[in-house]
Parts: sequence; structure tokens; C-alpha cells
Amino acid sequence: MLKKTLAGLGAGALLLGMTACGTEGGGGSGGDGNGGCVSEGGGGASDDGLVVGFAQVGAESAWRTANSESVQSAAEADDRIAELQFVDAQQEQENQIEAIRTFVTQQVDVIVLAPVVETGWTDVLTEACDAGIPVILADRGIEDADEDLYVTRLGSDFVEEGRKAGAWTVETFADDDNTRILELEGTVGSAPANDRNSGFFDVLDEESLPYELVDSQSGDFTAEGGKSVMETFISTHGLDDIDLLYAHNDEMGLGAIQAIEEAGYTPGEDIQIIIVDGSKAGFEAGVAGKLNYIVECNPVFGEQLMDVAVQVAEGEELDKFTAVEESVYGPDDFEAEVDNRQF
Repeated sequence: MLKKTLAGLGAGALLLGMTACGTEGGGGSGGDGNGGCVSEGGGGASDDGLVVGFAQVGAESAWRTANSESVQSAAEADDRIAELQFVDAQQEQENQIEAIRTFVTQQVDVIVLAPVVETGWTDVLTEACDAGIPVILADRGIEDADEDLYVTRLGSDFVEEGRKAGAWTVETFADDDNTRILELEGTVGSAPANDRNSGFFDVLDEESLPYELVDSQSGDFTAEGGKSVMETFISTHGLDDIDLLYAHNDEMGLGAIQAIEEAGYTPGEDIQIIIVDGSKAGFEAGVAGKLNYIVECNPVFGEQLMDVAVQVAEGEELDKFTAVEESVYGPDDFEAEVDNRQF
């Protein structure tokens, strides 16, 4: 079987080139008779295997790069997958919408979407539904009002990740009169930013931890954004009376660490730091004592995603959400775990 895995191209270049990529088969029947699009799945693969269209967020972090590599490698190794049409949307929702419409035109068997933000998907996912092409969400979610427009979401429980960070904060600062917190949020409107925020502060409120959110701004999940926002935090508030930085991903946390050091402070001591992801670079910073707690968000679920794509194409009934396995790590774990990181 000839297998083509398209990768490494920007959204515009790939969308122009995809018109020349032939596909066999296509989606099966669409709606479920009740306005939904989730009960029947696709029409199954042709003898040559499934054609899967994947609209990825971008390459904004080591986590995202590892996630893309995992999906591409799994598709290449899986005899059930004839072709992966891969689009790097460069963190732009309009690029993902354009990609999905191209996938619909190509009549791929399954569409996989890692949505940049939670809102704004109704029209394009309805088009996929009307074309009889089932949609899987990978990693991130979309607003509840559109849940009938996708079959299942495979990824992390972002609320639980926030709750894990909150539980550590409650334990660590239980004896303080007032814990002063800075927050580096992810992309505005994205599911991980929204959920990691709500999970974290829900726990602090439930446990009645006295705290003050001194400032919260988006670093857009990038190291550059994290560094820039942290520089603003330092110039506006200083760090002498700040207890904790909660960064929604490794990249922003690592950028913030650089800004903290450049300002003459000692990260991990003068200010305690939580990051979410668990990249090797994050663990290396932990080994160096520059941060205090890591909440894992596992990007390496390509093989699991291929299994789900086949199940969806064959019309199997799946839970609305399937979580990947994840853990948490403190200073006693950093050195032992750093060499196990896959991204």
C-alpha cells in the first residue's frame, strides 16, 4: 500500500497542494436523525485504508511539536491509515476552518481537529456533518453547544490539571496569611487556558486558601510571550511580595524564568513556580531548582488517536471524552524523570 503522510507545511501551502491528493472512500452517513452528528460515525475505510485530515493548532511549543510528531509517526506506521493530510494552522482559527473545508471537499474519511479556541466552530463542523464526515477533537475542546457536531475528544482533562496545581498550592501555602499569585494564561479563549484557570482557582476557593490574584495575562503558550508578560509583571508589581507564578505551560514558564533571572531574582526560591506540560526542558529547569512543581500534560497519544479514528470510521459508539494518562512531579522526582521525557 502506498502511504502518503503530508507534514511540515504551513496551512496555506498545504491547502493549495491538497487539491492534487486523491482520496478513496469518504465519510459515511451524517446525522443521527435528531440534529446531531455523532451516533453513526463514518462509512469505514476502503481496502486501501482510511484517509484522515488533521487540522493542528500550530508549532507554538515543544509540546505541540511532540504531539504532531506522535500523530504523524503513528499514522505512518499504521496499516489501517492510507493517508494523513496534516495542516499546521499556525495558531489561526481561520486556517483551521479553511483546512476543514478542504478536507470536506476532499471527502476524507475522518477529520481530526485540535481547536485553537473553543468558540466559532458551528458552521464549519455542520458542513462536515452534512457531508457525512465524522469529527474527532484532539487535545482541546469546544463549547458545549457544539458537542453534537463531534464524536469524541481524546486528550487531557485540563480542569483536572488545574485542580492538581491548585491542590499543591493549597498544601504548600496552607500556613500563609495571604498567598499572592501571578498567572500566565494560555491563548485567550482556548480550552486549556479556560480550564486550567477554573480548575486551579476552584480548588483554592473550595479549600478556603487566603490568596490574592495580583495579575493574570496571556502569554499565548509561547516562551517569548511568557518572558514578555513576566517582564511586565516585574516592572508593574515587583517580585518581593509575590509568592507564586502559575504558568499554563512549560514554554511560558521557561520564558518567565529567564525574565526573573534577568531582573536579579532567583526563580524557585524568591518566587515559587508551577508549570503545566512536562517537557524535558521543564524538568531540566526543575533539576536546576528553578521551578517547584510540574503538572504533566501528555502529548504522545498518536497511536491512541489512530485507534479512535478507526473506531469512529467504523461507527463504534465511544464516550464523549477519553483521557490520556498523566501525573504530577515535585523536586524529589525531577532528576529521576528528566531522561524519560519524550519531548
